[in-house]
Amino acid sequence: MKDIKKNNYSLIYHLIYQHKKLSKQEIANLLHLSLPTVNQHLARLEKEKLIEKNGYFESSVGRRAAAYAICPQARIGIGVEIQKKKIRILAVDLWGTVFQEKELSLDYANDGHYFKQVSLEVQSFIDDLDFKKEQVLGIGFAVQALTSTDGRRIIYGKILDCTGMDIHVFSQYLEYPCKFLHDAKCAATTELWMRKDIGDAVYLSIGTHLGGAIIINDQIYMGKDGYSGTVEHMTVNPNGSLCYCGKKGCMETVCSIHVLLKESESLDFFFQQVRSGVSSYVERWKAFLENLAFSINNIRLVINRDFILGGHISPYLKEEDLVLLHEWVNEKTTFPSDEPFIYISRSNENGVPIGAAIPFIQSFLDSV
Repeated sequence: MKDIKKNNYSLIYHLIYQHKKLSKQEIANLLHLSLPTVNQHLARLEKEKLIEKNGYFESSVGRRAAAYAICPQARIGIGVEIQKKKIRILAVDLWGTVFQEKELSLDYANDGHYFKQVSLEVQSFIDDLDFKKEQVLGIGFAVQALTSTDGRRIIYGKILDCTGMDIHVFSQYLEYPCKFLHDAKCAATTELWMRKDIGDAVYLSIGTHLGGAIIINDQIYMGKDGYSGTVEHMTVNPNGSLCYCGKKGCMETVCSIHVLLKESESLDFFFQQVRSGVSSYVERWKAFLENLAFSINNIRLVINRDFILGGHISPYLKEEDLVLLHEWVNEKTTFPSDEPFIYISRSNENGVPIGAAIPFIQSFLDSV
C-alpha cells in the first residue's frame, strides 16, 4: 500500500507538471483514480508547498473548478559559469527558467583567494534570493574543462590550468551540494531540456573555444573515462596550428571563435560585415564553414546522427549558412543525404549556466 501511495503521489505531481494546470476531476480521469485519493495527495502536495491553487477553470454551469499548478520555486538550482575574465551566476526554477542572474568581471586565478572570492559571491547571490537552505538543491560550476563523472574533480583543464582540482576549493565555503560540469556538456543538457525530440545527436558548442557532446537516447554520453564528445581535439590537419592541448591541427584550431576573429573584432562586428557582403569577411566566413563541414563529415562517418550547432556563434547563424554546410558536407562524404541533418541550437546565451543547474533540478523531479 505504501508503494501504491508513493506511486500515486508521484504520478499526480508529474501529471500537473506536464500539463501546467489541472483540476481535481481531470487528474482523477487521466490517472483513473478516485476523487478521495486525488484529494488526499493534493492536500499533501499543497502542505509540502510543491503545488498550489492557481486560478480557476472557466465553467458554463455550476462552480468553477480550482486549477492546480506546481510551485516552480519550491526548489531551485544555482548555475555558475567560470570563464577566464568573468563569472556568471544564475538561479533556475523547476521549469528550468532563469529568474535571477548576475555577471561579474573577475580574472581567473588558480589560487585560494580566487576560489574564496567566487564562493562568497555565490553565497551572497543566494542570500539575496531569500530562500530557505533546503530549497536550494545545489550549485553546478560549469568550467572549460573535462570533469569526473561524479563532478568531484577536473580531469583535464588546460585552458584554465586546473587539471586535478577538487570541488572542495568551492564547497568548503558553501553549505550546498556542489559539482563541476564541462561547459559544452552543460550547453547540451540545456538543449535536451528545451527539446524533447532529439534522441541521438552530436552537439557542437562553438564559442571562444570549441566543445562537443554526444547525446544518445536523450542522455549525455560521457564514455568510460568522461571525455566522449571532445571532438575539439580530433586531428583534422597533422601539420596544422598548435592547439592549447599541445598537439597540432586539432578541430579547435579551425572551428573556434578565437580562430575566426581577429584580436580587435567582436562577433557583432564580424557578422555585420559578413551580412553586408564585405568580401574579405565573407571569404573568411566561408573558409570557416568549409573547415566545419570537413570536421562534421568526419564525425558523421563515425556517428551517423544529427548535428546541433550551439555556443556563442549560434545566434548569428542563418539558414543560408546551414545550406552551405549541408552542401559542403555532401560534397565531401561518401554518403550524401537529401534530408537536413544540421540544426541551430534553440537554447539562449545562458545555455551553459542553465545546464549547470539542471542536473540538480532533474534529480529532484526524479525523486518526487
